[in-house]
Amino acid sequence: MKVPPLVAPGSSLTVDEVKRYSRHLIIPDVAMVGQRRLMNAKVLCVGAGGLGSPALMYLAAAGVGTLGIAEFDKVDESNLQRQIIHGQSDIGKSKALSAKESIAEINPYVQVNIHEVRLDVSNVMELFAQYDLIVDGTDNFATRYLVNDACVLLGKPYVWGSIYRFDGQASLFWAEYGPCYRCLYPEPPPPGMVPSCAEGGVLGVLCASIGSIQTTEAIKLITGVGETLIGSLIVYDALEMTYRKIKVRKDPNCPVCSSNPSQTQLLPDYEAFCGALSEKAEKAVQDSTISVIELKKMLDSSAEIFLVDVREPSEWEIVRIPGAVLIPKQEFLDGSALSKMPNNKKIVLHCKGGVRSAECLAIVKNAGFSDAVHVSGGVVAWAKQIDPSLPVY
Repeated sequence: MKVPPLVAPGSSLTVDEVKRYSRHLIIPDVAMVGQRRLMNAKVLCVGAGGLGSPALMYLAAAGVGTLGIAEFDKVDESNLQRQIIHGQSDIGKSKALSAKESIAEINPYVQVNIHEVRLDVSNVMELFAQYDLIVDGTDNFATRYLVNDACVLLGKPYVWGSIYRFDGQASLFWAEYGPCYRCLYPEPPPPGMVPSCAEGGVLGVLCASIGSIQTTEAIKLITGVGETLIGSLIVYDALEMTYRKIKVRKDPNCPVCSSNPSQTQLLPDYEAFCGALSEKAEKAVQDSTISVIELKKMLDSSAEIFLVDVREPSEWEIVRIPGAVLIPKQEFLDGSALSKMPNNKKIVLHCKGGVRSAECLAIVKNAGFSDAVHVSGGVVAWAKQIDPSLPVY
């Protein structure tokens, strides 16, 4: 869908700015007025991770006048495989600060505002109101729904992207002209059904593919050139090297964008709305959760336990807890794992962080193994608290 330019042109370019942006200026559709719009634009990027990295770098290079970075995390070594705005020397540093420093090297004419806060219902409206456009680089459902709902209520457009392993999706949502994220995904997936990138992995370069689509849409929207992705979803398969464009229609029953914005409010708790655990898992873990320290004591005392790792074989190859047996989560979901559970030992389940093992615990308890437990923090907690020589991924 073609829409009018989002931002009015700013002041005239200096001689140095003409030199810097000359390759934009000689494109007839962009030209001087389009560059002036970019320089007058205020764009907030939520997240400075896999998608935020290429988005921020190319928005800065394009000459977007003001870039906001909403990010509360710190740079970890596992980020560097895909989060290219950060480097080796940035490990342990604030991601927002690291990204700001990288942007300064790319384009010193860009004003960078960092917001080192965890986005929630208490701050999202005030923060988003300061910007013309939001770029969503988040990796969890709770924040995605929060971003969508806030943008609808404020009348703001936002560019959305999602990545997982070899697959990516991108779209531009603006309730004034088309559907919102809830029209595409009315409800979050059941807890535990869709693994995060931390659980399932992501091809690093996929971030560049989807992040550049997001940036392209932002630039087109700001300058008013071309057809935007409003009302369309791009689906990218890196293994097959295919792009598909799927039409997305506005849902007349959407609880957010089909209602009167003045009568719509943010949900009080988006974490609860999306739910990290299913109700059965939450019930199962009550009084059936142990720490890695308790697990270590069990192993040292030669207690009769059956320690089960419910992760994937690829994760098992990276790191494992000594004495564990690998039975992937899917075998619990299809029921085949139950025949492998002994009746004469206490069943102890673990995964990477504790979510998948909690879901498997609910299945095991439902099958009659009432004294089964799972390990809070999983193999990551084991590596950090028990054996620091082990790698963490």
